[in-house]
Amino acid sequence: MLPHTHMRSRKLLIVIAALVLCTSTLAGQSHPKRKHINLPNRPPNAPFSDAVMVGDSLYLAGRIGLDAKTGKLPTDVDVEIRNLLGSFQALLAQVGMSMDDLVTVQVFCPDVSLYERFNAAYRHEFKKDLPARAFIGSGPLLFGAHFEMQGIAVRNAVEAQKKTNRKNRQP
Repeated sequence: MLPHTHMRSRKLLIVIAALVLCTSTLAGQSHPKRKHINLPNRPPNAPFSDAVMVGDSLYLAGRIGLDAKTGKLPTDVDVEIRNLLGSFQALLAQVGMSMDDLVTVQVFCPDVSLYERFNAAYRHEFKKDLPARAFIGSGPLLFGAHFEMQGIAVRNAVEAQKKTNRKNRQP
């Protein structure tokens, strides 16, 4: 075999070996499993999950402040807010999380004059740091709701943030 051909064959074998190794490594990796979380008394034909857990992250679908027992929207806006926040707490609790594990929240509201009223209840749901949040003026919401909220929570987000804060303080 000529030296030039031998080198070419050797390089080809190395490339093939690398491809086989990468393919077998990638085939052994699995995607994080999804766990679908739904609250009791949820309509069985709802076209979505209340939340989906992937790894340590929980993705919460948009929620409105329906009464958990009747499935109806209360006439009192403050009760609606409490119901909404309570349904978030219930979903988070099903996977051992709390409101403090939320890292981002979006609130849709057709009447932005209710901003402070919402905040008055919302602030009390957190022990320390608040998640990132958008309060978005929207068009009409389902069932005439005043608010719809969706969010993402990360398990042990508070502990992870403390570690990040400690790292950022180091010289």
